[in-house]
Amino acid sequence: MSTQANVAQPTKVITGQVRLSYCHIFEPSAIDEGADKKYSVSIIIPKSDTATVDKIKKAVEAAKEQGKTSKFGGKIPSNLKLPLRDGDVERPDDEAYTNSYFINATSKTKPGVVDKDLNPVMDQGDVYSGCYGRVSINFYPFNTSGNKGIACGLNNIQKLKDGEPLGGKASAEADFGSEGFEDDLM
Repeated sequence: MSTQANVAQPTKVITGQVRLSYCHIFEPSAIDEGADKKYSVSIIIPKSDTATVDKIKKAVEAAKEQGKTSKFGGKIPSNLKLPLRDGDVERPDDEAYTNSYFINATSKTKPGVVDKDLNPVMDQGDVYSGCYGRVSINFYPFNTSGNKGIACGLNNIQKLKDGEPLGGKASAEADFGSEGFEDDLM
C-alpha cells in the first residue's frame, strides 16, 4: 500500500525516527522581522538511516523533474538549492547535528501533531527541540527572485519519544532545586 501512495505522491516522504530541532509547530514564527510567519522544524536525520535518506533523495529528484517544466524553463539548473544538508559540514560546532543530515521544513498551515498512539498532542511542551519523532514532508520546486531550488513542506509530526532538550536552556527544577533559598526581603 505504501508503494501505491508513493507512486501517487512521489515527492512525499514519511521519515524514520528523526530528532526535532528549532520547533515552531504550534505557533508560526518569522525568521526575519517583516517576513511571513510559518510553522517550521529542523529535522535531524542520522546518516545511518539510509532508508529515509534514500526516500528523500528520490523525492527531491521527483521535485526536480516537476520543476523542470513548471519552474526552471525546461532544464534543471546546475546551481539548484537543495534541502538535504550535511550537519557535519554546515553545523560542525553543534553536537546534535554530528553524523547527521538535516532538512528545514516549513508550512503556512499548522501541522497535525500526534503522539506514538496517534492521539493529538494537546500540551505544546510535549513536542520540543530535542525530542524524537517521525515527520511527513513533501518536496516542491521554487523559483523566487532568481533563487531556484527544491523546498521542503511540513505536513504532520508524530512524537515517538523524549530526548535531551536542545538549546541549552535549563529547566526550572534544575535552576531552583540545587541551591537553598534565603528570603532576604523579610
